[in-house]
Amino acid sequence: MTRQVTTTKRRRNRCAAFAGDRSGATAVEFALVAAPFLALVIALIQTFLVFFAQQMLETVVRQSARLVMTGQVQSAQMNQAVFKQKVCDQIVILFNCSGLMVDMQVATSWSSANTATPTLTFDGSGNVTNSWQYNPGDSGDIVVLRVMYVWPVVLGPLGFNLSNLSNGNRLLMSSAAFQNEPGAT
Repeated sequence: MTRQVTTTKRRRNRCAAFAGDRSGATAVEFALVAAPFLALVIALIQTFLVFFAQQMLETVVRQSARLVMTGQVQSAQMNQAVFKQKVCDQIVILFNCSGLMVDMQVATSWSSANTATPTLTFDGSGNVTNSWQYNPGDSGDIVVLRVMYVWPVVLGPLGFNLSNLSNGNRLLMSSAAFQNEPGAT
C-alpha cells in the first residue's frame, strides 16, 4: 500500500512538473502565431507590388500620351513596334517589355472614347492573343491610349487573392484620353 501511495504521489509530481514546465512555451506560441503572421506579410508585399506597378504604369502612360499629344510620334512616323519600344524605354523596373500591350485608337467624340478594360483572350500556352490598334491620329483628333500588362499573382496562405483574370493573374491597365494639339502632325 505504501508503494502504491508513493507511485501515485510521483505521478502527481510529474504531472505538476510537466504542467508547470515553460521551457517549450515560446516555441509553441511562435508556431501558433507564425502562419498568420507570414500570411499577412506575404499579402502586404504582394499588395504593395501590385499598387506600385500600377502607379508606375500610370506614369509611363502619361508620359507616352504626351509624346502623341505633342505630335512627336506623328512627326517621327513611329510605327506600333517603335512606339511600344518608346513606352518600354520609360519602364525602369518590374515589367517585362514583351508583356506590355499597347492599344491606341482615335475616337470620333469624347463620349465615344473607349477607355474600358478589354476582354483578353488567351491561347493554350496562356499568351494573350488580342490584336491591338495603333492610330496616333492627326492634329485635333481625340486619342485614347491604353497600356496593359498581365501581372503574375502569387496566392499566399489564407487565400488572399488579387487576381482579376480567369488564369489567376491580374491585368494592370492605364489609359489616357486626350486631344492632339493643333499642328501635332
